Amino acid sequence: MENNVLIVGASGGIASALIEQYRSAGAKVFAVSRAAATESNNLENVSYHQISEQDDKHISGFVKQLAEQDVVLNTVVITTGFLHNESEGIHPEKRLEEVSEEALTAYFATNSIIPSIWLKHLVNVMSKEGATLVCLSARVGSISDNGLGGWYGYRASKAALNMFVKTASVEYKRRLKDVMLVCYHPGTVDTGLSKPFQKNVAAKKLFMPEFTAKQLIHHLSVLDRNQACHFIDWNGEVVTW
Repeated sequence: MENNVLIVGASGGIASALIEQYRSAGAKVFAVSRAAATESNNLENVSYHQISEQDDKHISGFVKQLAEQDVVLNTVVITTGFLHNESEGIHPEKRLEEVSEEALTAYFATNSIIPSIWLKHLVNVMSKEGATLVCLSARVGSISDNGLGGWYGYRASKAALNMFVKTASVEYKRRLKDVMLVCYHPGTVDTGLSKPFQKNVAAKKLFMPEFTAKQLIHHLSVLDRNQACHFIDWNGEVVTW
């Protein structure tokens, strides 16, 4: 049986590692990115698709194309995420006075709204036999595990993502039966997203994208599929909602 995998946010470090590991295992990978594919993206078993504007219209159009081609997805990993943009003065807030409408809009647009729109449409092309859908989340998006405060926009947008995934898992389970949704905290990974914050991270806790991708794929193979939704970290440990 063909194993069809969709990776959203394909230009990122974790996404690139996932693409390589899935294709090497024989899966047919559909890679979606806002950026155009380059010659270096010409990989066996991988088809690249540019969606420059990831909004309802364009995401819907792409998913309809998959349906018209009779593509049924077994695994989806949505890796889109936003933490900082120094050129626009957006960075994790330390004090309430640093919270801004512009930053909140940016955080929720990428971390909450885009993944939610993907979940809205993907339900129509997921396999009814063992499908898995993953969103990269973050431990700081846990409401119960928040003793430090700060990072208002990022925390709130990831908490919103977690709630959407948890809620969607109820309907996904009803419509697809054998399906599992996962919020995954990859740890601090050596990518552009975490670069400004790596100096305070112990060397053994700064992961390479290949490691956290491998961990995710392994954990997906052993998670309890009778549970509709999981929130786990890179080590497979449960993260409280």
